Amino acid sequence: MRVRATVRAFRRLCGEHDASTAIEAALVMTLLLLLVFGVVAIGRLIDSDMAVKSVAREAARAAALADTPADASSRGMSRGQEVAAGYHLSNGSLVLTVDPGSFQRGGQVLTAAEYTVKFQDLPLLRWTEKRVISHYAEPIGLYRSRWNGTPS
Repeated sequence: MRVRATVRAFRRLCGEHDASTAIEAALVMTLLLLLVFGVVAIGRLIDSDMAVKSVAREAARAAALADTPADASSRGMSRGQEVAAGYHLSNGSLVLTVDPGSFQRGGQVLTAAEYTVKFQDLPLLRWTEKRVISHYAEPIGLYRSRWNGTPS
């Protein structure tokens, strides 16, 4: 008896507005989901941008502390890969270049890092991807000593 009364009361309240309420709810939910997935995507872009900048900066710093140009390239690449692993840049799209240049005191080591952020796990943004690029120049110290005897 109570169940029937509750069902009748519910039908009286909703009555003529069933279809319009359902349509409004569908529209609002679509917009809400689009907003939520957009916020998640923007957060990922900001996080990836910060990570790529850190990779470029750390790679350049490690390279600038090396003794030879070949050592600078290998140290920079190694440190860049370590930092990328720490930031979970792991979809295989990271491209890191280390350019020691002439590698003289007072010169600079140039690095560039590029990463593609993919949104395949976000339902409304599966088809989207964005490239994040960072360049960094680390100066080589004017008064750094060279222990291996190479002239500067």
